[in-house]
Formats: sequence, C-alpha cells, structure tokens
Amino acid sequence: MYELLANLGGWLTDGAQWTGPDGIAHRLAEHLQYSLLATLIAAAIGLPLGLLIGHTGRGAFLAINLASFGRALPTVGLVVLVFLAGGLSMLPVYVALVALAVPAIVTNTYAGMTAVDPDVRDAARGQGMRGHQVLLQVELPLALPLIMTGLRLALIQVVATATIAAYVSFGGLGRYVFDGLAQRDLVQVLGGAVLVAVVAIALDLALSGLQRLLFRHRTA
Repeated sequence: MYELLANLGGWLTDGAQWTGPDGIAHRLAEHLQYSLLATLIAAAIGLPLGLLIGHTGRGAFLAINLASFGRALPTVGLVVLVFLAGGLSMLPVYVALVALAVPAIVTNTYAGMTAVDPDVRDAARGQGMRGHQVLLQVELPLALPLIMTGLRLALIQVVATATIAAYVSFGGLGRYVFDGLAQRDLVQVLGGAVLVAVVAIALDLALSGLQRLLFRHRTA
C-alpha cells in the first residue's frame, strides 16, 4: 500500500504528466468542459420545469416521476444506446449527463417553490402582483437556497460521472481510468479517480461558499 501511494504521489507530481494533449491539465480542462456544459443544459431544462410546476401546481406528479425515472436510468447503458443510434460523437455523453442532472434540479426547484409560505403568495397577490411578478419577485428569491442545493448536487453528480466520455473514446479525466484498466496500470487508475474526487470536492466547496455568501443575510 505504501509503495502504491508513493507511486501515486510520483505520478501526480511529475511535471511531464501535466503537459501535452494527454497531460493532466488538458484532461482536466476537457472534464470541466463536459461537466459544466452538461450542467448548464440540464439547468436550462430543469429550472423552468421545476419553477412552472411549483408555481402552478400542475403536472407535479408527472414531472417528479419522470425525474425519478431519469435518476434510475443506467448512465453507461444510455450512452451505449445513444451511441448506437447516433454514432461516434459527444452527443451520447451529453445526453447521459443531462439526464443524470435534470432530476436533482427539478426536484429541488419544485421543493423550494412548494416550501414558500402560501400566506406570502396571497399577500403578494393582494398587493396587485400578477402571476409572473409573484413568481419572479417573491417565490423565486425564497426558493433560491434549495434551487442552489439542487444545482450543487447535479454538478457533483455530473463531474463524478463525466468519466464515461472516455468509454466512447473521448477525453476527460476518465481517460486515465479506462486507459489504466486496459494497461493494468493501477497507479494511473487510482490517479484518475483521485483527480475526479478532488475536482468534485473543490467544486462543491466553491458552490457551498458561494451559497453561504449569497444567503448570509438570511441566517444573520
């Protein structure tokens, strides 16, 4: 074990390992690109859906069950299915990552909206606010903490799962995991896994800090 950890430390700190198209810096940039783009697409789908069903109360059963179904989908199986249908491209990876991220965003957005005190909504309407004004000026600000939590969960899940890009011969930190397995290089496999974990933890801490900064006045 000590030798394995020593070899891992040497692998991570080797300057040559960080340069070039197969270097850690390049693979990290690819991994972040896949993860952030997939999360943005998922947010563009999940946020409006969660806000709509939370505001109107319509379609909640269908949306939440569809979200649960999306969470239960096998990610690798979905990649293979889209790959067979659409050919070799990043499309299968993005489809799988978006399908993974949408449920957390929808459910947390919906939960945040339903947690808004009905009396607050009634008071806003009593002051003459229209539906969209109540949504944007009252419900959305109050629901934001849970919405942010959903985005955090979605991003961390996507970062951890974006290794599947290497499964269909693309890049990212998963390249080290799959190439290491093919070469029976345990140090490379472990190095890839450690890098993915560090990225996920770093992003979670960054978003957690941003969330505390944005909502510090609510807990003061």
